[in-house]
Amino acid sequence: MTVRSLAVEAKASASFISQLERGQTSSSIGMLRRIASALGLTVADLFNEEDEIGHRVVRREARPELPTGPGTRKFLISQRPLQHVEVYAGEFDPGSSTGDEPYSHGASQEIFLVLRGRITLWLGPHDSAAAHVLGPGDSVEYRTSIPHRVVNESDETAEILWIIAPPTTSS
Repeated sequence: MTVRSLAVEAKASASFISQLERGQTSSSIGMLRRIASALGLTVADLFNEEDEIGHRVVRREARPELPTGPGTRKFLISQRPLQHVEVYAGEFDPGSSTGDEPYSHGASQEIFLVLRGRITLWLGPHDSAAAHVLGPGDSVEYRTSIPHRVVNESDETAEILWIIAPPTTSS
């Protein structure tokens, strides 16, 4: 697929796709989902550089990082050959979020687990979303088709896990 074709399918500019490919810019999770969908892949597939069979140890410092917004970091935990689940670790600095608007992706099951800190997870459309304040060890399970948004309103960095099955490919 050409850069131009991918840009059309992902609803982006060709120059943006080219810059992203060369590591000169970062992307939102929504855009990565559109790119993955246009390619018939999952977001996890975008970060796969090898098709190693068997087990893999991924050190914290070697986790593939997904480009996210300011004050947030998202890392891919699940690696190939694991194909039926995606696992991501995330860090949210105080005051950071996944964005101003809730997002949804596919029709999978998602488990959201807080490892450290305090997070507010909003579930539902923006005008009627329910707020769930979660601390260490708390989790919520929901469909990825439900609009959701994460906000760290605390004074400390929060660390969370997303577990998604099956992997989602749509934006």
